[in-house]
Amino acid sequence: MRTLSAVVILFIMTKVLGKRQISQLSLFEYITGLTIGNIAAYISLDTDNQWYLGLVALSVWVLFSVGMEYATMKSKWIRDFVDGKGTVLVEKGAILEKNMAKERLTLDEFLEKMRSKSIYSIADVEFAVMESNGDITFLLKKEQQPLTPAALGWAVKPEREPQNIVMDGVVIEDALRQAGFDRVWLNKQLAAKGVQLEGVYLAQVDDAGVVTIQTGERSIR
Repeated sequence: MRTLSAVVILFIMTKVLGKRQISQLSLFEYITGLTIGNIAAYISLDTDNQWYLGLVALSVWVLFSVGMEYATMKSKWIRDFVDGKGTVLVEKGAILEKNMAKERLTLDEFLEKMRSKSIYSIADVEFAVMESNGDITFLLKKEQQPLTPAALGWAVKPEREPQNIVMDGVVIEDALRQAGFDRVWLNKQLAAKGVQLEGVYLAQVDDAGVVTIQTGERSIR
């Protein structure tokens, strides 16, 4: 019962901490995650009569972490101190060896990160920075950047994200209404494509009203 309680409490505390705790972590968030995990293990496994003190410690850590997040939102100085600042690794196409050494980053690791972003030549990189979460972001030189409608001077209309209107054979009513359609329209679309609702794994509708249907075997558009 204590173990199950620890799981439930840890889940609730994680929800309170927010999504940042389960995405890219800052140094402070990393320490918080480790500590909360250790405290939860203490609650679950310790056999003394004061295991409830783990709940107190867990609550204090979570409240302190939430307070620190609000503090970092309000103060840039606190944000820079807690989360750290980015370090420039490439500037004007030249690798800054001093900053690479500061971050204890080898050339092999840097080149591996380049390849993970589909960049294979340092000659294509204009600017690179190591973010506070340890990731490295790159800015390609102008001649290496992909063409966009803005670069070509084309005017394009805003586009709305596709809506998932059917998932696992179940109609998502809110998404269907947000897309501007109803069940009658959906039934007509399915009938026109010869598909039963129960056989639809995923159905999406885009901004132009075009429906894409994924069944277990094929894609129908």
